[in-house]
Amino acid sequence: MSPLKGRVTLATVAGSAGVSVATVSKVLNGRSDVSPSTRARVQDVLEKHGYVGRRPEPVQHETVELFYQGVLNSYSVEVIQGVLDAGAAAGVEVVLSSRPPHPSRHSAGRAAPWVRDLIASGRRAAVGITSELSDADLAALSRARLPLVIIDPADVPQPDITSVGSTNFAGGMSATQHLLDLGHRRIGYIGGPPTSACNQARMSGFRSAMDAVGAEVPKDYIWLSNFLYDDGLAGGSMMLDLPDRPTAIFAGCDEIAVGVMEAARARGLRIPDDLSVVGFDDTQVARHASPQLTTVKQPLREIGAVAVRTALQLAAGEPVASHHVELATTLIVRGSAAPHGLSSVAAS
Repeated sequence: MSPLKGRVTLATVAGSAGVSVATVSKVLNGRSDVSPSTRARVQDVLEKHGYVGRRPEPVQHETVELFYQGVLNSYSVEVIQGVLDAGAAAGVEVVLSSRPPHPSRHSAGRAAPWVRDLIASGRRAAVGITSELSDADLAALSRARLPLVIIDPADVPQPDITSVGSTNFAGGMSATQHLLDLGHRRIGYIGGPPTSACNQARMSGFRSAMDAVGAEVPKDYIWLSNFLYDDGLAGGSMMLDLPDRPTAIFAGCDEIAVGVMEAARARGLRIPDDLSVVGFDDTQVARHASPQLTTVKQPLREIGAVAVRTALQLAAGEPVASHHVELATTLIVRGSAAPHGLSSVAAS
């Protein structure tokens, strides 16, 4: 379809898209009674003529879109609950959606179809959890003046993207320092994706604490994959099968930590007598583990609430105190970590 010349009217767009003027109007105003294929076809024509930047008039009930990329886990459930609670308190509806990750942030091309649908839907703002958007996605949202807040960005936070998270570096240091204070020096780290900003910060905190006491971190003492139970099981199995296995493991999230604990049990190792484990997040998984998990608490529900409040402030044109908010983490000591050498002392 070649670009149209001259002044573009709704009739012109309708003719190019093969629909009625009424249908074009429905798409522009975020009406739901248009099929996805027809909506996409109209949006293609609108975008070619700059209409992607137009926002529809506010809908009767203000709505915030909460989107998530990846697999839901105990971490995301806590954050979502915080978003829902804050939305209810503010009198806005929250629509939860699962979105496919973009193949590459810097990939060329146009905004993803779901981003164009989001713009046309009349949402007040958008909040993403551990999400990565392409440059084209971000440009489309910016042109539409649709406020966007990302919780725990999947990559390093961009200066012009508002984000909310926690003090991951400090949390990583406090978890590792706790194990060092218990006398451990052979400590492994099992974390999430190497490109994840929060994972990088937690691992940096781990390394900083280890460097401060001159404790070596062999390359086999680092395992990076995803923030899932199966990754803790796999990484824990690898480390615990080493000839000189670690006496303690710091896990980048609670689900990883529980996977490590299972890997230890499968090898006849007792927690915390033979292996100390510290997690990160303080989700229900930590409290339901046996023994209960020592972990770094993130205020996950408050993170979700702050994200919504910030998004609504931006939507109202109000200034925000910071475009990159980090809430404090706290070490919660329970029963999964013990002094180094406890097993040999007990045996004697």
